[in-house]
Amino acid sequence: MSTLIHGYLPEERPTFGKLILFALQQILVMFPATVLVALLTGFHISTTIFASGFATLCFIFVTKGKIPLYYGSSFSYIAAIVGITGAKFGVVASDALISAAQFGVIMSGLVSIAAGLVVSRFGREAIERVLPPTITGSIAIVIGISLTGVAMTGAVLENGVASNNAVTVALITLVSTILFSVYLKGVWAQLPILLGILVGYAVSIALGMVDFAPVFAGNVIQAPHFTFPSVSWPAVFAIMPIAIATIPESTAHLFQLDIYVNDLAKKKGAKHYDIAEKLGLNLIGDGIGDIVSSLIGGPAGTNYGENLSTMAITKNFSVWVLGVAAVITMVISFVNPLSALVLTIPASVINGACIYLFGIIGAQGIAIMIERKVDMFNSKNLAIIATILTIGLGGTYGFAGGMIPAFGFQLPAIATASVFGILLNLALSFTKE
Repeated sequence: MSTLIHGYLPEERPTFGKLILFALQQILVMFPATVLVALLTGFHISTTIFASGFATLCFIFVTKGKIPLYYGSSFSYIAAIVGITGAKFGVVASDALISAAQFGVIMSGLVSIAAGLVVSRFGREAIERVLPPTITGSIAIVIGISLTGVAMTGAVLENGVASNNAVTVALITLVSTILFSVYLKGVWAQLPILLGILVGYAVSIALGMVDFAPVFAGNVIQAPHFTFPSVSWPAVFAIMPIAIATIPESTAHLFQLDIYVNDLAKKKGAKHYDIAEKLGLNLIGDGIGDIVSSLIGGPAGTNYGENLSTMAITKNFSVWVLGVAAVITMVISFVNPLSALVLTIPASVINGACIYLFGIIGAQGIAIMIERKVDMFNSKNLAIIATILTIGLGGTYGFAGGMIPAFGFQLPAIATASVFGILLNLALSFTKE
């Protein structure tokens, strides 16, 4: 009976041909978002791609191949990193600014590792006392909405000037992405971002907005531009607190994975997999992924929902597939024309998709609070949610670069909102309901 069930459990290895095809599929679903983060934050594309594969291999090693998840660049950190690099779309930041941001990312990795150690020792309830859904959900909303200005200006402006072509391409990309995400089925349903960008890219080529000359310039093979971190405490304060917003996201992915894997295991008559019990190990692996990625010049990341969804649809949870995908990704990073080709994509194409993507990040914050049944009539909950939203969004749009001038310091809006929310929650927890 078990031989009639198609699919691969975590330790199972497909034949070589299938292994390569499945790995390429995993690369396709992670590639657009991972590259997009590099374009938005000012990091080197080839380095970001390499770091994604390298961090995935490290995650697999740390978790001993027990958790089949892929590590990719996280959207949650974009606003905080841009606050350090001052990046403009498609323009690589200076090594000094990237190095400063790297230090902040490394410290954020330590937050995830600490959370993993606490969960392993005391259980996940300990984390939820400090980071209830009122905080994590509100922070997710702030992160998503704070990026909307970037998406809109990038969708409307071309070389700093309002452009009808840019608006046309952005709208076509946006609508295509939405239609693909709603109506496509099967594996294709996991590629709406890629497909939407391809449609917008094709239209931009037809409108004469693309210059292919850089693709054919320079060497075909070129090593990624590695940079190394330098101590920057402003970067730590700006970037490190964002790690708390990625913990519930990573946790949700792990619990979903547990359900999918054990459903297949039951059908195949195999053993039960205690994946949900490895939450602490998963968070530690996430943190180490951030550290090793940033040590060589990559941005912060997380395990990717796109890859998890692909595994669920194809019933392919083989860690071998993800490992091979990581290796192929690292090889791709050395192919210079590929990086150059990505840079020919107009900002209006990418930001057309971002109008959808950034809104989803904010909507996920709402989903967190709905799923956890947060009482919106409770005075304590309302106080926490209201102050995080106002400080985070008001600070982002009220001051240049989202830096709040207070007490002689420039305080990053999102980080300040996060810290204030945590302290307020702790202060209001001393009294009984």
